[in-house]
Amino acid sequence: MSSSIGGLDRRNFLRGTGIAALAIFGTGALAACTSAVSEQKSAGDNAAPVRGGTLKVGTPVDIVPGNLLTNTGATPAVIGLVYETLTRYPNDKLEPAPRLAKSWNLAPDGLSLAVELRDDVKFHSGRPFTSKDVEFSLRTYADPKWSAQLKSTAAAITTFDTSAPHRIVLQFAHPLGNIFDLLDTAPILDSESIEQLATGDKFVGTGPFKLTQRIPNTQLIFEKNEQYWVPERPYLDRVEVAIIPDSQALVNSLKSGQIALAHDLNYRDNENLAKNSGFKTIDYEGAELQLYVGANVQDPALADVRLRQVVAYAIDRERIIAEVFRGSGYPLNLPWPKTSPAFDGNRNTKYARDLTKAKQLLAQLPKPPKLPLTYETSTPYYESAAQIVQANLAEIGVEVTLDPIDSATFIKRLVGAQFPGLWITDHSWAQFVPSTLTVSAYPFNARKNASHYESPAYVTAADAAWQVTQGTGPEAVRAYQTLSEQLLDGLFLIEIGARFKQVATASKVHGLSWTKRRETVLTDAFLA
Repeated sequence: MSSSIGGLDRRNFLRGTGIAALAIFGTGALAACTSAVSEQKSAGDNAAPVRGGTLKVGTPVDIVPGNLLTNTGATPAVIGLVYETLTRYPNDKLEPAPRLAKSWNLAPDGLSLAVELRDDVKFHSGRPFTSKDVEFSLRTYADPKWSAQLKSTAAAITTFDTSAPHRIVLQFAHPLGNIFDLLDTAPILDSESIEQLATGDKFVGTGPFKLTQRIPNTQLIFEKNEQYWVPERPYLDRVEVAIIPDSQALVNSLKSGQIALAHDLNYRDNENLAKNSGFKTIDYEGAELQLYVGANVQDPALADVRLRQVVAYAIDRERIIAEVFRGSGYPLNLPWPKTSPAFDGNRNTKYARDLTKAKQLLAQLPKPPKLPLTYETSTPYYESAAQIVQANLAEIGVEVTLDPIDSATFIKRLVGAQFPGLWITDHSWAQFVPSTLTVSAYPFNARKNASHYESPAYVTAADAAWQVTQGTGPEAVRAYQTLSEQLLDGLFLIEIGARFKQVATASKVHGLSWTKRRETVLTDAFLA
């Protein structure tokens, strides 16, 4: 797969990638796979591995320990290095491959799953990994204290049989079409240091690197895990992550060689860096994010779905993808990326830009007040996208006030459903089994979401999609069609489009890979 940001390669990938409906519920036929290569690799890299060295990384935001299970902020950087999961999807399909689990067997009725575990894994503390650690981790993931986004799926596990140290049997309250999403996502946590994890004082996992030092809002330092279960890995001795909030400073640090990998640069900066032979830009294909405008439906004006339709018809999605993301994505009306079993090209044209329709609907309504549009300042493209949305709405006579806030405050408002009007950000999880999005993600959760949207029909559709036995099978696809109709009718979230997360690296960085959650994986990374 090309790591170029060129649109042609990306479009060919999206056309050529089939819907992932392969059988994922057998006995884990991939059990022989023990290496860390089930995720996407940056391609065209034939450099011979070199051992040792320190990779210096820059990222705009620090980790918030209490958000470790939310996949927000700098969490993917820590999770991808320190922690591991039972299974891992490859980036282009929903077919789980072994990680800490060697194999598994899902009962025909979908009500239980038996998992065989590796017996050669140790935590960074030296303690052996066992089935009790799986139970502890999944129970912790279900604990509302941690605000994990798949906690409803974890909570549907009713019993844990850990009578064998390297085998666990999970019983479910009902079939879980997204059970492997949970096993792919929930990190295996250390019960002995969980209190120190909550305060940010200690992060103990089974992954290729140990977090040895953390200076809040300044630096994270990781050292090679000498007891890692994958032979001869990792190659690197050390990873240093610098927190660099200013986008231009982040670019300058990469250009000057102070860092060799930069997260969350402006897409235009990535585009320019890719033209320089000393750097490369990598799209995290298969780990799409979806940009959207959310609406608090308790706001008197936004409570009328017609005003939300006005916004949907007014947004120039093509311009945002072209200008803000430099073509690294594609417009959508629904959350599902093109590789999803829920993707439907016809439904994605329902709210194509149409200013005439927007004005006709607006004429039926009282003049709306100025609407706040909140965005987070840590990532430069949110502001650019918000400005385009503001200009689009101004064209039809709807005034919007931009409301920039810091990342920590934004996440607090998202989790706590505290936005006063409109907001713009990304959501994830749509690249997984589609039901995960509507029973889990804060913006979409049918029972409690950031928009305060309530609909018995939406709850019914979300539950029906979730409780199928095979999350990519024909029954599930039919359920996703119903779910899509509910999302288009309710329109409490207004999709703009999918985009690929990008990282920019110096040309000396090789072997970089990633998960579907955009966790950067450096197990096979080296400097040469």
